[in-house]
Amino acid sequence: MNHVLIIHEVADYPAWKKVFDNAADIRRNAGERSYQVLRDHLDPNRIVHFSVWTSLDDAKGFFESPALVKIREEAGVRSPEFLYLEQLEAVSL
Repeated sequence: MNHVLIIHEVADYPAWKKVFDNAADIRRNAGERSYQVLRDHLDPNRIVHFSVWTSLDDAKGFFESPALVKIREEAGVRSPEFLYLEQLEAVSL
């Protein structure tokens, strides 16, 4: 499985979440298959988006596209850090 981990600051979580939710079809069509949104317990504007993708190439193409750069700006995203990850193991204990 292919995962993307994004850590970023947002100016306003409810405003960011609205833009994020409105882009669900765009993300699905680009190859996102599932996601989790997490928040830093000490900083409510530090958001983690952890998602599963059809391929890392699909994910990179989406996240690095000019259209998504514009969407991030509209959503108030600051300094996103992207990690493109290949799953080696998954275990439930």
